[in-house]
Amino acid sequence: MKTRIGFVTVSDRASRGEYEDKGGPAMQAWFARVLTSEWEAVARVIPDEQALIEKTLIELCDAEGCSLVVTTGGTGPALRDVTPEATEAVCEKMMPGFGELMRTASLKFVPTAILSRQTAGIRGKSFILNLPGKPSAIDDCLNAVFPAIPYCIDLIEGAYLESDPAQCKAFRPAHAKQLK
Repeated sequence: MKTRIGFVTVSDRASRGEYEDKGGPAMQAWFARVLTSEWEAVARVIPDEQALIEKTLIELCDAEGCSLVVTTGGTGPALRDVTPEATEAVCEKMMPGFGELMRTASLKFVPTAILSRQTAGIRGKSFILNLPGKPSAIDDCLNAVFPAIPYCIDLIEGAYLESDPAQCKAFRPAHAKQLK
């Protein structure tokens, strides 16, 4: 059975067709390059509306059965940037280390990385990760945090993700091999 991964682009303009969604395809391309386990994308492009973001995250986790949901957009300080608030509203546990590491990694490239409010959390057996909107920043952030994601998903009894170590090596403690 294929692992389902949710991809959510949060953008008023992209959702109206006024702007080409580059973040969603960039996220999918990264996972296509890195994952060796079978997976399928469940993609959504939605406006910056907190209630709709929450509804979409819940749908992808609870109804669509996505073990991993990644979002792009809506993580800055602008008035309509509410993706982190929506993520926090639907998660049972927050995982602040992911946002901290993404900001640290991004600061190597741009001083405005401290303006980003990316976060991550757990809803049931799903892991939700907020990424920035710029495709190059998506790559930088996923390269930084992905090594911990498969084991995190193992711990919450989600799908088993395998990656190509030449692209991005997932870390699992020696005893975790037994969890498979």
